Amino acid sequence: MLGLAGHLLSSTRDYHDEVTWWYFLIPVSYAFGIFPTAQLVAGLLGHDPTEEGSGNPGASNVYRVAGAKAGILVLSGDLIKGFTPALVCYFIDGRFFGLLAGVAAMLGHIFPVTRGFSGGKGVATIGGVGIALYPLVAIIAVVIWFPIMKLFRKASIGSLVLIGIFPIGVLINSSGSLREFFVSLGASLIVLSRHSKNIQRLISGDEQAID
Repeated sequence: MLGLAGHLLSSTRDYHDEVTWWYFLIPVSYAFGIFPTAQLVAGLLGHDPTEEGSGNPGASNVYRVAGAKAGILVLSGDLIKGFTPALVCYFIDGRFFGLLAGVAAMLGHIFPVTRGFSGGKGVATIGGVGIALYPLVAIIAVVIWFPIMKLFRKASIGSLVLIGIFPIGVLINSSGSLREFFVSLGASLIVLSRHSKNIQRLISGDEQAID
């Protein structure tokens, strides 16, 4: 009886410690995603991506309004925003916790409380999560994405391809983990919803190409 009670007490303590980590690191991950990469990089070059081009504070728009180097810097920064919390939380409590933290960072990027919940579209940030937790899926996605981008020269088409690949790749890579699949699917649908205007422009033929 004493052994059973000790085991239950230890399990309760471990569960409490795990929940404490989750309560702390999920909000921290969201806050990490809020960092205004596009505004900072473009601002140093005298541009405001929320007022120029498509008005989206993301790598593609910064590329258009401030140049290739600025666009690459923003892309790298947004990847890091998803990669870092996902990897840190993976080492703390496994891949599912890493995925939740990465999605929280993505939500911070898309819906930053500091900017009226109006942020970027989340593709690069969720891409960083993929690189950290599902590297094989990320490699396959890039291999598929690259020729499509070369052919169509439209960032939104490439983004839609990546969004479609991500949850399917997660399901295969995670050996059928339904909770990882549904979290990744939910994240992909949120990112997809942020591309509704791009989809309309693609249909009408008005979507801007990347030169």
